[in-house]
Amino acid sequence: MSNAKKRPKIKLVKTKVEWLWDFIGYSTYIGMIVFLVYKWNEIPAKVPAHFNALGEVDRWGAKMELLILPIIGALIAVLMQVIEKFPEVHNYPDRLNEGNAKEFYLLSRKMINSIKNICLIIFSLILFESVTIALGSGEGFGALFLPILLLSVFIPIITGIVKQQRIR
Repeated sequence: MSNAKKRPKIKLVKTKVEWLWDFIGYSTYIGMIVFLVYKWNEIPAKVPAHFNALGEVDRWGAKMELLILPIIGALIAVLMQVIEKFPEVHNYPDRLNEGNAKEFYLLSRKMINSIKNICLIIFSLILFESVTIALGSGEGFGALFLPILLLSVFIPIITGIVKQQRIR
């Protein structure tokens, strides 16, 4: 951590890609909250509360449990937004220096940004599916949901690591 104190603080302008990710992630998240509020009185007392690896409901819970995902989503969004603002404290290899810091910081910030927004989208999809199943019109995610979910989170991490290896 002592090495992190020596790192340069660089003001980086948010890229168009980051703005696009934020627009998609936050729009999806806000849209899902609006949808939940709009449908709240129609939702029955018992709702899907957990899905197994095959995307099938394996636990039903109280309607209030639907509020867990938006709350966790908000906490993740706030925390990751703060982490995005301070790329100099992220974890970097020892080869980070004044000459390549900007490239490392930007790459790390973009990775955090995409993961944050992917999480918001995933939580929104799970909430939407839970509500539609509770209302009788949803059918569950299916077996491909978990692999797609895992890939959507790990692809930005893996590509970020690969790109970071190319920084000199």
